[in-house]
Amino acid sequence: MTASETKLIEIANRIYNAMKSGDIPEISVSSRNRDNIVLDPRYLVWRYGDNFVTRTAKTLDGAEYILKAIDVIEFVMEMKRTSKTSTLREMYYISEGWGLGKFHTQDESNLLSEDLEVISSLMREDFNLRPEENGASVIGNITIEEKNRKGEFKTINCRDDVGDGGYGIPYNVESEKLKFKSVDADFVLAIETGGMFDRLVENGFDEKMRSVLIHLKGQPARSTRRLLKRINDELHLPIYVFTDGDPWSFRIFASVAYGAIKTAHISHYLAVPTAEFIGVTATDILTYKLPTDKLTDKDIQALNAELKDPRFQTEFWKREIETMLQTGKKAEQQALAKYGLDYVTDTYLPEKLSSPGME
Repeated sequence: MTASETKLIEIANRIYNAMKSGDIPEISVSSRNRDNIVLDPRYLVWRYGDNFVTRTAKTLDGAEYILKAIDVIEFVMEMKRTSKTSTLREMYYISEGWGLGKFHTQDESNLLSEDLEVISSLMREDFNLRPEENGASVIGNITIEEKNRKGEFKTINCRDDVGDGGYGIPYNVESEKLKFKSVDADFVLAIETGGMFDRLVENGFDEKMRSVLIHLKGQPARSTRRLLKRINDELHLPIYVFTDGDPWSFRIFASVAYGAIKTAHISHYLAVPTAEFIGVTATDILTYKLPTDKLTDKDIQALNAELKDPRFQTEFWKREIETMLQTGKKAEQQALAKYGLDYVTDTYLPEKLSSPGME
């Protein structure tokens, strides 16, 4: 029996034993909000604190929650037994056959799968659950071995054996599925937008600057963040994050470096606390005289929220956020094309990489 199966059975047994002894069953899970985020001194990432929410069968809502948790555990155990996987969307529709355990919305089923991660200290990949989307793309002189559908490992060089779109990151990038064979690069550049990723690939940035390029595809999928974490830990390559200059892009960096609030229970698997931000800042907008857009009301609300977010409490982030609020301007990565198609690879990025720091 696998570790994930053992932990899920333990959860089910606690509920069963409570009912058997005449007690009211309950499930406690860490409160998943900003007020319950604390810095983990061991891993230097943001994790959930000591505040818990308890669901009890004393209430109808609590009883339904516990029933659905048992149904999900049974579903996962069956997938484990038959070596199947399911998307989160498929699990939502499969619950149609669970009677009173049926989910009303996919958000509800997604949240419950996350709760089981928190309770068990495992990842949903351990439950054979996968998201609808995979990770994005990799270009660079890094050679991997990926297990194919026949259970055989296939060797792939992410520069020489792929097209312009790069190597597609699968949903599961754990060592039993993906192994690193070799790498000939000095750092990883994680890029927010597809347009900028394509620009760097076309300009040969990975070869000129001895780098591995990884497209984040906007807010990065968990598999993308996990791959960045493994590359940093196992291959000892520094991670630099190149994004647009707006509050939402700042949060993309925060999810890579510090962990996302939604997945704080697995930040030690996903976050790279040594990652450096070399994206477009409010200072860059002024220094490089970039074309800009006006901040929207939602942008302003997001920036003000970030001033209170524990992940943005350094002097660097306070200064940049306050400067953006003062100027009322934001800018995209592609705004650097003002100076030509080669400017970002020949001038901007080399300058930023020469002194990345976030003091």
